[in-house]
Order: sequence, then structure tokens, then C-alpha cells
Amino acid sequence: MFDANLSMLFTELPLLERPAAARAAGFDAVEIWWPFADAVPETREVEAFEAAIGDAGVRLVGLNLHAGDMPAGDRGLTSWPGREAEFRTNVEVTVAIAARLGCRTLNALHGNFPTTAQTIDNYRFAADVAAEAGAQIVLEPLSGAPDYPIRTARQAFDVIDRIDRGNVKLLADLYHLATNGDDLDALADHVDRIGHVQIADAPGRGEPGTGELDLFGHLRKLRANGYTGFVGAEYRPVTNSFSWRDNA
Repeated sequence: MFDANLSMLFTELPLLERPAAARAAGFDAVEIWWPFADAVPETREVEAFEAAIGDAGVRLVGLNLHAGDMPAGDRGLTSWPGREAEFRTNVEVTVAIAARLGCRTLNALHGNFPTTAQTIDNYRFAADVAAEAGAQIVLEPLSGAPDYPIRTARQAFDVIDRIDRGNVKLLADLYHLATNGDDLDALADHVDRIGHVQIADAPGRGEPGTGELDLFGHLRKLRANGYTGFVGAEYRPVTNSFSWRDNA
């Protein structure tokens, strides 16, 4: 089951038109980075976003928490000293949106700071609030962000072990992990700890088939070992075709 990442795909369209474009392209589900400029958006912005999802007839299966100024290099508030209150308020707003839309996976990017006791407390807070809505928190290793400390699945698992909440799992982005030199074959041994999977080919971060990764081979191994969740298409399109899905 593939879902379309609306922050990477259909970017030629205004944000609120992308859910319908995804539906027209054959996707029944979508995911998105934090779609607002602020940690606490205005009610009208939230209502417009939720209406766009509902009117398009797609399911929201992944939503990022506010990550700061992403174009400027920010990669999450969870570990950011001094922004704890902002982070926790955003958690509550994000979980409320997710609850209304039936979204069960929330991506809390770690941030460009070392993991401290406060980071762990922030993750526990997010996990506990998410659990009330039947949702999970996922922690994502990233590439291309030199200050971001979580680059491999093992590093993510080490933090997840410290958080010690059953609804905190790994977001396995095969592009980021492969770019960082991680062992994608080993992921199949940890399916029970994976909350979500995303794909893009490497090098280049284009659609499957534009790089050198055996993405579908890795997905088959994950499925064979019990992964039943969605797989997010989070790539920079080289073409306007989604024919790669025919080979999955």
C-alpha cells in the first residue's frame, strides 16, 4: 500500500489542491510534513486543510509535527533547548488534527541537538498524548543534515529504547538510511520496531528506478517478515509518471 507524500509530490499545485491530485493519480492515502507555518496554526487554516483531505476522499496516514524552519535547516523541535513549551503545544494540536482525520502515525523529527534527558521527556510526552488518540510516534534518521544526530536505524533504536514507550517506533526511510550507509537488509529483522516506511531511490532521491537501490526487493523482505503498514512515496519526481507502482 503506497501513499503519496504531499510535501514532495504535486508541488506544482497549491497545498490544498494536492490531496485531490493524489486521488486522481490513484493514491487512496497521503502523508505530509507539517503543513502550516506556525506550531499553532489559525483555526481557519486547520479547517481548510482537513476539508481538502476529506473532500479529496483520501486517508491521511502520516503527519509530521512542526519541525521549525525546514528550508533554513531546522529538523525538529524535540531536542531544541528552550522550545519545550512550543513543542508540547504543537503535539496537542497535531494529535487533535490526527484524531479528527483518523491518522495514526506522527513523525516527531529529533532536531539538530544532542539527545538529552529533556529530549526523552519530550518524546514521552508526545507518545503519551498520541496514545490517547490511538496513534504512534515515529523517529526518523535523516541524511543531508550535518547537525542531525540520528542517522542510522541503530541510533534511532537506542533513543527509542530510552523513551521506553510501546507506541514509539522507527520511521524507516530507505533513501536516508541507504545514503547514510546503513544496512537495509537488516531492517527486515526489526519489523516489529518499524512504524512506517518511506521510499526514494538513491542517489538523487528520485522515484523508484531512477537510482541504484533495489527498493522493491527490500520492501518484499519487510512484507515477508510481517510489515503491513503503508509505504510513503517521498521523492523528488524526475517524471510525472507513477508507473513504478506497476513493478512493486
